[in-house]
Amino acid sequence: MGSIKNKKIGLIGLGKMGKGITERLLERNWQIVVYDKDERARQVFISKFFKFRNKEKETGKKGATEALLINDLVEKLSPPRLIWVMVPHKVVDEVLFNEKGLVNFLEKGDIVIDGGNSFFKDSIERAKKLGEKEIEFVDVGVSGGPKGAREGACLMIGGKKEIFTELKPLFRDLATKDGFQFFEGAGAGHFVKMVHNGIEYGMMQAIAEGFNLMKKSNYELDLEKVAEIYNHGSVIESRLIGWLKTALKERGQDLKEVSGAVAHTGEGEWTVKTAKEFKVPVEIIKKSLKFRIESQKNPSYTGKILSALREQFGGHKVTK
Repeated sequence: MGSIKNKKIGLIGLGKMGKGITERLLERNWQIVVYDKDERARQVFISKFFKFRNKEKETGKKGATEALLINDLVEKLSPPRLIWVMVPHKVVDEVLFNEKGLVNFLEKGDIVIDGGNSFFKDSIERAKKLGEKEIEFVDVGVSGGPKGAREGACLMIGGKKEIFTELKPLFRDLATKDGFQFFEGAGAGHFVKMVHNGIEYGMMQAIAEGFNLMKKSNYELDLEKVAEIYNHGSVIESRLIGWLKTALKERGQDLKEVSGAVAHTGEGEWTVKTAKEFKVPVEIIKKSLKFRIESQKNPSYTGKILSALREQFGGHKVTK
């Protein structure tokens, strides 16, 4: 495949994740055409990559090129094209299928990758619509937050096996070591990522409740030290505990400026609804979702812990 062999890709969406992915690929000698409907985001991004200019002079290849419109991005790529879409799930259909959307400019054999947190059933429908035009669709669940996108993410990949095989060099460049896996079927990657996020809700809730209990105890516990010891050989040692230690160090044990009302972005709710459809009990995930919803009216220290964790791994705004 020409795009993979020549390491050329288009990327739509220069948010926290899109920027990290693009910067990582540039360091691995990919040529990237970038587009974001926010002109300022494009300009800030392009101007940031002065450090790649010397490499461009040496190779004669321009690392990052700005596209002003979606059709401009397509025109700057040679078929068969490879395009990564990294936008919020609510606007994926707009990017793909509206009157000025991507599908109007692509050709048979082009490949579209949705790397956002899309609902797996939506990914199935998008694969069907694109398939009618003989355009390939790959759904990729990306875990690790902005830091993972920049330094090596965990990738859960769905779609057709033959397309995955062709795209392995791309996934290898984006992932942490041994950090990508294929699951056959349209939507399978996003399904696995959805369940991952549901599990994440439950794990975070347990950590937050436990630390709230320790804060309310009669002991004057240094919770940062608790998080530190938990993360040295204990059964619950994890990245989440490590992030909590960092949050307590940065924000202080009382987390005064952190909101006790916890936002949720949809994936936990999708997990609960899908489990109900499959008649599978997911009581812990269900209760953790309910806590987040109710925290909007009843903020608490448990909620502060959850918000602080969301800030650490996802860069979410959590201050009051």
